[in-house]
Amino acid sequence: MNVSLTPELEKWVQDKVQSGLYSSSSEVVRDALRVLHQFEAERARKLSTLQSEIQVGLEQLKAGKSKPMDSTLMKRIKARGRERLNG
Repeated sequence: MNVSLTPELEKWVQDKVQSGLYSSSSEVVRDALRVLHQFEAERARKLSTLQSEIQVGLEQLKAGKSKPMDSTLMKRIKARGRERLNG
């Protein structure tokens, strides 16, 4: 496989090898691709979870299990979202 990089990326790869962190440019690229693969897998997992949660919400709405939106409820929702982001 032959890969073409922008000059900026090529320099970045060379800098990583010259720093001693990696023994070759192939090693840098493999490590970067591994991280990208992990990132995409995590993103897919989060999307699947979100889709499941949306489906639960829609089913609850159809069953009449909803509450009117007011400022107190909005504050609780925001607080729960912030906890999830930080946790």
